[in-house]
Amino acid sequence: MTRLDGAIALLSDLIRTPSFSREENGSADLLRDWLGRQGLQVRRTGNNIWTRSAAFDERKPTVMLCSHHDTVRPVSSWERDAFDPLIVDGKIIGLGSNDAGGCVAALCMTFLDMHEREDLPFNLLLVLSAEEEIAGDGGVASLGEELGAVDFAIVGEPTDMELAVAEKGLMVLDCTAHGVSGHAARSTGVNAISVAMKDIAWIEQYRFPRESPRLGPVKMTVTQIEAGTQHNVVPDHCHFVVDVRVTETYSHEEILEVLRANLQADVQPRSMRLRPSAISDDHAIIRAAESLGLVCFGSPTMSDQALLTVPSVKIGPGRSERSHTAGEYLMIEELERGLRIYHDLLERYAEILK
Repeated sequence: MTRLDGAIALLSDLIRTPSFSREENGSADLLRDWLGRQGLQVRRTGNNIWTRSAAFDERKPTVMLCSHHDTVRPVSSWERDAFDPLIVDGKIIGLGSNDAGGCVAALCMTFLDMHEREDLPFNLLLVLSAEEEIAGDGGVASLGEELGAVDFAIVGEPTDMELAVAEKGLMVLDCTAHGVSGHAARSTGVNAISVAMKDIAWIEQYRFPRESPRLGPVKMTVTQIEAGTQHNVVPDHCHFVVDVRVTETYSHEEILEVLRANLQADVQPRSMRLRPSAISDDHAIIRAAESLGLVCFGSPTMSDQALLTVPSVKIGPGRSERSHTAGEYLMIEELERGLRIYHDLLERYAEILK
């Protein structure tokens, strides 16, 4: 069986196995057993599956290969069984084929190819994570020190095998504008909706001065608003939600401070876990990618990178725009290209480090 045949077979098995976030027991069992049959010493933490190089040497730095095996639920517009892998016209169709089953399969095959090599100047660590789609506490962040020292990570996500060298983070803000209730027929009270409108207008026009060379500006979008109890009562509070896509030029804390200083509303972050990431322009992985002619870019979408505390890049077969769609698919030629580029990228990275 060729490497491509093995990757297609593994991807097909993953499609057959429902693996919704927090319900990945089946796919975790599948990956643990599959890796075990390859002679690897497999470890499991919750529904996260991981294993180290057979040639692991504590004196060497460690490169983590990471992708997720959880999926979203199939949308209602699927016209066929989303869990029945179909190979037709050069496509592998099925839920999770593109996001991120192809990456999982390609990284598994790449790890198998290279993990016994003692000539590499780094160790390999394979992590197949859970709960990525919901940035859950039971995902890669739950592994912590259990993995040991990690120096660098390659995260598998569908990027058409272009190298994401920066990734935006996320902060969701719950904002509450306050007013004074009154009767709508009279000129009494302070309308909290009007207070919120002024804040929203400020959010829409404000631009943070510092911009990321890869990711551009911090982006703020008001995505939800709610106020009022009945038509004839001036509302005394108005709740609205702000989606903030954060770049490496500002910390979450700095952005929060700016908003609290300029908005009348109370501003509370739901979470400050999902941090942006960016890797130095002179990092060896960028030199390796450029020598292979790979495109480097800044990604607006999030991945497990947001929960990692080590330098990382994101790359994988497939296209981001196919993720979470009815009829999700991965081209076989994309999977084949992913296998080749993952291998070549690590080889070139090793050459630069030596």
